[in-house]
Amino acid sequence: MSRPDPRDPLGLDGLFDAEELAVRDTVRAWCDDRVQPHIADWFERGELPQVRELARELGTLGALGMHLEGYGCAGASAVQYGLACLELEAADSGLRSLVSVQGSLAMYAIHRWGSEEQKQRWLPGMAAGEIIGCFGLTEPDHGSDPASMRTRAKREGSDWVLDGRKMWITNGSVAGVAVVWAQTDEGVRGFLVPAGTPGLSAPEIKHKASLRASVTAELVLDGVRLPADAVLPEVRGLKGPLSCLNQARYGIVWGALGAARSCLEAAREYSITASSSAARSAASSSPRPSWRTCRWSSTRACCWRCTWGGGWTPGRCGRNRSATAS
Repeated sequence: MSRPDPRDPLGLDGLFDAEELAVRDTVRAWCDDRVQPHIADWFERGELPQVRELARELGTLGALGMHLEGYGCAGASAVQYGLACLELEAADSGLRSLVSVQGSLAMYAIHRWGSEEQKQRWLPGMAAGEIIGCFGLTEPDHGSDPASMRTRAKREGSDWVLDGRKMWITNGSVAGVAVVWAQTDEGVRGFLVPAGTPGLSAPEIKHKASLRASVTAELVLDGVRLPADAVLPEVRGLKGPLSCLNQARYGIVWGALGAARSCLEAAREYSITASSSAARSAASSSPRPSWRTCRWSSTRACCWRCTWGGGWTPGRCGRNRSATAS
């Protein structure tokens, strides 16, 4: 019996076409070269010291906003985007979070709900990694209940004035633009807040137990005055932020498979190098994948099936193999 590939024990790579495998291999090689040699140290130190440099490199790879079209974005398929997220999270969950927040939250919000002027101003630089974005929805008092948010935006003449706090904001202290959601007399609205705007601060959150190699901050908005054209014009209500979260969830599903694969690989490597000769013998002699490996592989097949059979596409911005999503 031939020995299976530990990374593909059920031979599921045959589900993917050449372009999809090329995207996967490119992202995997980049992670092996630029992240894996350093990630243990970054995790122990609780920081991502090269975040701006890494963002520019990810932009060069086409990984930022890769499922969006136009404005310097790659226009990748849903499966290509999913495979990229899998490989990023196989290196580190914080790295995948950086890419998801940039592309599926901040960039998608502008791409889907912004004006043409806003898209032209922000998206090309964000796709290139020259501008990092963050997404301000979660608050310290209400967590994942956005309907109870306290951050408010009030009109003063033609301007908007924002007051409130957002918590656990990935990329917050290094972002060039923050997409901030706030209650208004018209319902929940989204605002583009450039870094350096008076009244905006982003203290970094330290001593985290997880996502340690990730920049996480609080956003404090104290009388932040914005012009009328800072508001996202095409959406009112929770539909705006929740549509962005749907984009991110798709990449998170694939990313979780990357984290699971790394756990399986670490367990397998330990069993091979363990001091117990019985453990080494069992790990090296059995040609059959474990049930955990099979479950991982079957879940990867489910992601592929849900994309094509279930019809998931990245909103109005993505495309699948056969057609552009409507």
